Amino acid sequence: MNKESLKLRKTESLKDVDYILSVDDLSKRYKNFSLNKVSFQLPRGYIMGFIGPNGSGKSTTIKLIMNLLNRDSGEIKVFGLDNLRDELLIKDRIAFVYDENHYYDELTIRDMAKFVSSFYKHWETPVFKKYLRDFDLDSKQRIKELSKGMKMKLSLAIALSHQAELLIMDEPTAGLDPLVRAELVDILSSLIQDERKSVFFSTHITSDLDKIADYVTFIHNGKIVVSAPKDDLLDQYGIVKGANTLLNEETKTLFVGIKPNQFGFQGLVRDHEKARRLFKEQAIIEKPSLEDIMLYTVKGEQL
Repeated sequence: MNKESLKLRKTESLKDVDYILSVDDLSKRYKNFSLNKVSFQLPRGYIMGFIGPNGSGKSTTIKLIMNLLNRDSGEIKVFGLDNLRDELLIKDRIAFVYDENHYYDELTIRDMAKFVSSFYKHWETPVFKKYLRDFDLDSKQRIKELSKGMKMKLSLAIALSHQAELLIMDEPTAGLDPLVRAELVDILSSLIQDERKSVFFSTHITSDLDKIADYVTFIHNGKIVVSAPKDDLLDQYGIVKGANTLLNEETKTLFVGIKPNQFGFQGLVRDHEKARRLFKEQAIIEKPSLEDIMLYTVKGEQL
């Protein structure tokens, strides 16, 4: 998908958007944690990064989407279908990749594929074999002989071999070396060239999303902080660097978080245009990364 077509599609009116995943006011209460009225939508044909620190509610949200937990309230629709009432229809059209391998260690890749393929109506053996070649995986190898990176590639090969329209990934790059993570990013970029497919990518490693995410949903302490197109988010926020003399009761209200350093301070603002007008030429204002937005929100010093 080229940048112009992506820009054009992002200007579509909401009434024309085809949401492949829609979560509305989703809540789940535990003794020491609550998922509180979580809402977001993923349009078809895009990659959404689902970010937040460990323990923020990412895995709980995914388990509720997959109907592995009972929700307290809210609604989840996948392909426009209710995830409870139409669970079997939905699960035949999605693929789920965990951060850990859940296959039988003693089986070979070939035997594991034979077992898994029986659960899907649209399993394509030629496609699976192609991915094995692309990922340099030997079908005769036992699962227990594979490295973590190879197991992740196997999970992807299986996930992509039954015409899945939505790929849901829970911390897929955790523990992987940079080379394997880069390969995974390339694979996902290629996948959404088919504009009927989407990826929901949960991670706390935000650098993986800087290159490929179209949308970002940020969750913290069980609540959605922001859910927006990634480019809009990065254009809205700003990193401000300046002398401590710039900080007063008025300017401090602009900041999500501030960190002092030997030269003054560095902080994150939600509205970089407003900060630019207020500070004029007295401060340096830069574009943030997704990691900046997450870390300052979670760990930024309280004003």
